[in-house]
Amino acid sequence: MERITEKPSPHDDLERMSTEQLLRHINAEDRLVPEAVERIVPAITAFVDALVPRMASGGRLFYIGAGTSGRLGIVDASECPPTFGVSHGLVVGLIAGGDRAIRKAVEFAEDDAEQGWKDLQEHMVGGDDTVVGIAASGTTPYVVGALERCNAGGILTAGITCNPGSPVAVTAVHALVAVVGPEFITGSTRMKSGTAQKLVLNMISTTAMIKLGRVQGNRMVDMQLSNAKLVDRGTRMVMEGSGLDYDAANALLKKFGSVRKALEAGRSRGDR
Repeated sequence: MERITEKPSPHDDLERMSTEQLLRHINAEDRLVPEAVERIVPAITAFVDALVPRMASGGRLFYIGAGTSGRLGIVDASECPPTFGVSHGLVVGLIAGGDRAIRKAVEFAEDDAEQGWKDLQEHMVGGDDTVVGIAASGTTPYVVGALERCNAGGILTAGITCNPGSPVAVTAVHALVAVVGPEFITGSTRMKSGTAQKLVLNMISTTAMIKLGRVQGNRMVDMQLSNAKLVDRGTRMVMEGSGLDYDAANALLKKFGSVRKALEAGRSRGDR
């Protein structure tokens, strides 16, 4: 297997570059990432179309990874409840080494091929669920082992990686392989590879939530109203959707505690 993520950077003598040179070269490499993701949109489409019916029937979505990959999965999962108003157990992020690995690396945690499956079992993962393994290299034993066990148990799997032909790409039912090329700093997959993974995760969760009815028009009608900024945003959504002025929209939002319900009430008021 060719490890593209480990190939030497096309840029050398970095320590001799000026600050602006470094930034411009990093930016030039970063511009390659959306193009790599665009090339796999058909693969992402096929996966989301397989995922959504399972979630609509009560299945959950799990992300599992190590290091940067695991942290990116946790970030995406943690944003789903406030953005879309879903339960915290619907999209779950797991990282090799457990929660302490979110902030500090846990040595050799990713090398245990059995622990990924054990971590999933703590959540009683089952046939209705979907598991997405995330690994830039595509070789992480923690991820590969979990995907293998999921496949054997009839659990839908996908793998987000940046190396074609890698164990993750070969093992996952849906291989989502964004080939971004060598990193600016050789092997530093928190850079382009991490950016690609973040984009793909955003695409998966956002599209799935739209398909599950958690967005109306372009509005996050089920978002949690957890601070003043979000209450103001919600009020403006109600205004735009109902034609009410700010004060009336705000009063409805506070009464119902939900943009969706306030919009329904505002529209019915406007129909009278």
